[in-house]
Order: sequence, then C-alpha cells, then structure tokens
Amino acid sequence: MAATGLIGTATAAGIEDEYRTVVDVVEAGADPSGSESVSPVLQDVIGDDTLLKFPPGRYYMDEQIRESGADNVGLVGDDATLVPADYYDFDGPQYRLFRLGTYYDPARDIRIKNLEVDQRADDTGIRAFHVSASDGLFVKNIDVIGRHDSGTWGPALFRITDASGSGHVNGFRLSDGADWQTQTPGDLWRGPTGILVNNHSGSLRLEHCIVRNYPDNGLYVTGDGSVSVVRGLFQNSGPVNVRIGADRATVAGTEFVTDQRSPNYLAQIPLRFDYANHVEVRDVSVDLTAPNGDAIQFLDDVDDATVSDTDIDIADVPAAGIVAKSGSGPLAIVDVEIDIDCSANALRLLGNGGSVVVQDSRIAGGASGEELRHAVRCERDDCEFRALTVDQWGGGKRRGLALLGEDYTVYKCRIRCSDRPVSAYGDDIWIEDNYLDSYSGDESIRIGPDATSVRIKNNELPDGIQDAGGSDVSVTGTTY
Repeated sequence: MAATGLIGTATAAGIEDEYRTVVDVVEAGADPSGSESVSPVLQDVIGDDTLLKFPPGRYYMDEQIRESGADNVGLVGDDATLVPADYYDFDGPQYRLFRLGTYYDPARDIRIKNLEVDQRADDTGIRAFHVSASDGLFVKNIDVIGRHDSGTWGPALFRITDASGSGHVNGFRLSDGADWQTQTPGDLWRGPTGILVNNHSGSLRLEHCIVRNYPDNGLYVTGDGSVSVVRGLFQNSGPVNVRIGADRATVAGTEFVTDQRSPNYLAQIPLRFDYANHVEVRDVSVDLTAPNGDAIQFLDDVDDATVSDTDIDIADVPAAGIVAKSGSGPLAIVDVEIDIDCSANALRLLGNGGSVVVQDSRIAGGASGEELRHAVRCERDDCEFRALTVDQWGGGKRRGLALLGEDYTVYKCRIRCSDRPVSAYGDDIWIEDNYLDSYSGDESIRIGPDATSVRIKNNELPDGIQDAGGSDVSVTGTTY
C-alpha cells in the first residue's frame, strides 16, 4: 500500500461506501499525462476491499497488474484513458493490463467501469482486462479504441468460476477490430479474439457489447455455465462472430452484420452454437450483405434450441439461413423471416437429429435453384411445418419443401416457387389445408418413387400432383 495520506477510509456516498479503502491514483503518484508508466503505482496500491479511482487523464501502462484472489476491487474512471505500451516496449510476454484472479485462485466482487483503452499507436494491442471471478463481476462502459495490431491476446477475458456465481458486462465496445497474424509483430495464431469467456461455470450476461472484425472469433464462450448475449452488435469477425458452447445460452435483441468479406477468414458466420443443453435465440437480426458462411448454425452437441422473432437477410452469395447439423436435438423455429437471394437453403435440417417445428414463419426473395434447389431441405424425422409462407421467384428451378425423412405434417402453408413447391420423398407425410403453386406451371407436389403413406387432404394445388410411384397415397378434398 502507498503512504498514509494517499489512501483514506471510504466515507463518501455512492460506490465508495462499498470499499474500506479508496485510492485516487493521481494522489498516489500516478502520472495522468501519459508520459510515465503508472504500472508500479497501481501494483503498489491495488488490494482487497480497495477502489482505484482514475481522474481525467491518460495513464500509460507497460506492465501487467496482477492480483490473484482479489476480493472486492474496483477500477473506476472519470474521463480516464489507459494507454498500453506497444508490442516492443510492453514488459511481456503476458500482454495484459490487469489480471484479477486466476482460474485456480479466483477474484470476487470486481467492478470495472468508465474507462477507455487507447491502442491507436502502431504495433499496439493488449488484453486490457483478464478477470476470473467466483462471483460478483461487474463491467460497464468500456471503450477500446484503435486497431489491435500487436498480434497478442484480445482485449478481454471474463469468466465466472463458481457454478452459483454471476457476472454482468454492460457496454464493452471493440469497434476498430484487429489485424491478421501475418500483419503483426506477434505471432498469435490467426490473431486475437474480441471477448473470450472460457472455463466458465457460472452465469454471465453480456449486454450492449460491440465487437467488429476480430480474426479469431468476436465473442467466444466455452464452459459448463450459462451465458446471455443481449442487445449487442457483432460484425465481420471470423470465423464466427458469436461462438458459444455452454450449458444454457440466450441471444436476444442482438444485431449481426457481415458486410465486408475478409480475404484471410475462411468464414464469417454470425452465430454458431457448438454445444448446449438449451439455446434460445429471439428478436435477433442477421444481415448478410456480403455473406461468408451461414447465418445461424447448431452443431451436433446442441440438445435443444428455439429461434423466434428473428429476421435474416441474405444477399446473392450462397449462404444458408438456419442450419441444424446432423445429431443436434429438437429445434423450434417460430415467427422467423428469411429473405434470401442466393442459391442456398433458407432452412437446412440435416438428418439423425431431433424433431423440428417451423411455425408462423416466412421465406421470401429471388433465390434461384442453380446450386441448391430447395428453400427448405429437411432430412429429419418427426417434423412439422405450420403456417409457413414461402415465396421464391428466382429461376433455376427453385423449389420449396424437400421432405426426405419420416413422419411429416405440412399444415396451412402457402408456398409459391419457380419450380415445384413440395417434394414428398419420405414416409408418413400428412399435407393438409395448403396453397401450393408453381410460377412456371410445374406440379404443386411431386411424390417420389420410394415415398410411402402420403396423405393429401383439402389443399389447393393449381398445378396438380405428380406421383412417381409412391405407395399408399391418399388424396381427398383437394382442388386443382
């Protein structure tokens, strides 16, 4: 601790009352002009039950501040900017400004608020905050400005180590992106991740966060805890903008944009779930002006998922809308609108997985069938399509629904395509109360030669039915 007189007992109102000791870092000897390193002063004064207050100024840092097992520590700025040294002058190899807690000796009750990190200088980029907390993590209003071009770790790692612990990150903004590994002095593979959450066991909410153009995922979550991503913006990162593996995951009110393809990134997928017991995606917007990968992916270790009240716009470069990989669990798609102009599946539901329900959803756009024929390709069993509207007017034999598995219900749907609306190639298919029309006059429904037990009831089929040899086919109450 610094000398008496530089540190006082907290008696002021507000957050200062939550700490035994409050330190004005300038009064403690830190240079606010950015001329001299403040790292030695900060390392000297930081400690348990201590609030570090950063008055207006620029605070140059060239060493890591480490406090393992920190208990009730605050870093709060007032128009304050942290200025990391560049790659060559920072005392590495641990390129972090603050490391509070470790996985094996976590911190508790950490507050980080109202700070700017200025890494606009050449060859500069830093992990500003590396926090392992058992509980009580609170981060608010942090801006990292300048492109991360050092080739070292990304700006943030946050994790909650206790299953009953929680954290809240509100307004962590990384708007300027990072360089690919071949363009930096450091050799970190690919380059930095924007926000990393790994070995995570508790509950973490990330709200109003912005991450643009990071080469090794924008937000990357792994662990057996839960995570919520709320009202954020994630743009142009690769290979995935938000990549999540967690016990439970929620993404809500968040915008995803890919409008600039990078020559270095194999993909720039907006949203991917690697594994989870339950996933909820709601009120999400995905805008693929320059697609470089599918919009939303569920991999095989996702046990259960729902996508609702979500809009997806895909330009004329092939990319699918929602993809359920083989082996993934049940999926509900409700009130989802996909506008697709490329020759790809709006919904790709691959086999050997759980049931799928698509309800009150819409697929539109000028997609052609030149590459992939169908707006919806369903290889799953036990699937329902209820009140689905499809309007695909592009050429190249664009088709509507491909039913390739077993046990389907198609009910009260309205499907219009340049080619046939429904391809019934599977077994146990019930098609009722639908309007199915082809712009080019092709058949409304084609029944495949291996299809069995197909029931067609009370439909309006302007272009009729082509039966290529299916067995146990029944047609009743249908107009042509």
